[in-house]
Amino acid sequence: TASLQKDLEEVKIFLEKSTRKRVRDALTGEKSKIETEIRNKMQQKSQKKPELLDNEKPAAMVAPITTGYTVKISNYGWDQSDKFVKIYITLTGVQQVPTENVQVHFTERSFDLLVKNLNGKNYSMIVSYLLKPISVEGSSKKVKTDTVIILCKKKVENTRWDYLTQVEKDCKEKEKPAYDAETDPSEGLMNVLKKIYEDGDDDMKRTINKAWVESREKQVKGEPEF
Repeated sequence: TASLQKDLEEVKIFLEKSTRKRVRDALTGEKSKIETEIRNKMQQKSQKKPELLDNEKPAAMVAPITTGYTVKISNYGWDQSDKFVKIYITLTGVQQVPTENVQVHFTERSFDLLVKNLNGKNYSMIVSYLLKPISVEGSSKKVKTDTVIILCKKKVENTRWDYLTQVEKDCKEKEKPAYDAETDPSEGLMNVLKKIYEDGDDDMKRTINKAWVESREKQVKGEPEF
């Protein structure tokens, strides 16, 4: 770029001194050409990242993240204390990778774990919609032999978590029977019939309606229902 600037200055000097139109036209064309070239060089320079930055980066970032692929972690265990919900993930040899290769990012209702370059693979685990809010600042991780422990700090201490996530809770509650054994048996039966009625086809609905009418009639007459 420096030599192009010098060329440009020289062309400008010639232009000032030149009086002949043909020469001036040629010099003007050359001036435009040099200016365009300078502009292009400047753009290329601004797009190029300064090479110094690479040397300034910590070694961990310069090193390739992985030599293999990412494995999704689906097996884990968890328990809780008054202050923490603890998630245990088994990863053989995890204590041997650099500390910065084990990363956990927390939000109020989620966390994601990324273990980089463990035996040539990345390991990833994302848990969203935690059952209750956690304190991001108070949450952390621990790396033990063959184990990563995620410590989610309960936002409200001394509260019991029956499930790890809201999704888990919703699924389990859907699986529960529609009636509670401790309630009145006839109420339980009513709930079951109601469920069958809602889910049934027209024939099923007709059958239940008929049984219901007959049952009511028997009750009015004072006969036992069943």
